[in-house]
Amino acid sequence: MYPKQHLILGVVFASLLFFLFPKVGIIGFFLISFSAVLIDVDHYLYYVYRKKDWSLKKAFHWHVTQGNKLLFLPREKRKNIFLGFFFLHGIEIMLLFLILGFFFYKYFFFIFVGFSFHLLLDVIYQTTFWDHIQKFSIIYDFIKIRRIKEDSLA
Repeated sequence: MYPKQHLILGVVFASLLFFLFPKVGIIGFFLISFSAVLIDVDHYLYYVYRKKDWSLKKAFHWHVTQGNKLLFLPREKRKNIFLGFFFLHGIEIMLLFLILGFFFYKYFFFIFVGFSFHLLLDVIYQTTFWDHIQKFSIIYDFIKIRRIKEDSLA
């Protein structure tokens, strides 16, 4: 999914939560909406690491191109492609924000909700188009890097 889609769906989701649970408040609304998109900063940082280039526009284009190459492969071959290590896309980071939200500051809980919504959308997208799930656990992805050639599309 593209950031624009995550933003639109994140705003709709945060609006729904805001009206169902008014205690979320305007700050919670914005934190949920923006964290549903800003989790993808790790895609940009991965591009910077791989290409040694800071251009946000080129990073977006590169990821779109990689995704399109993947979608043109037969479904069976898609399972052997690993697009990269995205450190914010994992249940481990979500648990960290959940713990911080419960024990330290409630705003971390809203970030947890936004990240969770983003990952839910990613899981739906990946199971629909890729036939498998990546970017759900940092530990699993790290182990998988050793078994699959990273950026096999590049």
